[in-house]
Amino acid sequence: MKILILNGPNLNLQGHRDTYIYGTETFEQFIVRLRAAFSECEVDYFQSNIEGELIDQLHKSIGRYDGVVLNAGGYPHTAVAVADAVGAVSTPVVEVHRSLRRVPLAR
Repeated sequence: MKILILNGPNLNLQGHRDTYIYGTETFEQFIVRLRAAFSECEVDYFQSNIEGELIDQLHKSIGRYDGVVLNAGGYPHTAVAVADAVGAVSTPVVEVHRSLRRVPLAR
């Protein structure tokens, strides 16, 4: 099985930003653990702060990956284009958000 993990804006700062919410583990550390735990799977990883680059990766996933795990950062709240890309590709996409604790929404 071949999986693509796509991380959106600011997720390159994981392990350094808001550690009380997201923890101190960097994504690079996490991906090593993930690949070891699921050694039967091929796991590729792409991160960008640019919406169009995430969309390009979703388009390229067709026929190359069995699934995409998408943490689009803040884009699910603001970007119709990412949602359109998810709906346009035949590759199954699962959206996730990583945090250690629930954070109350600002009002």
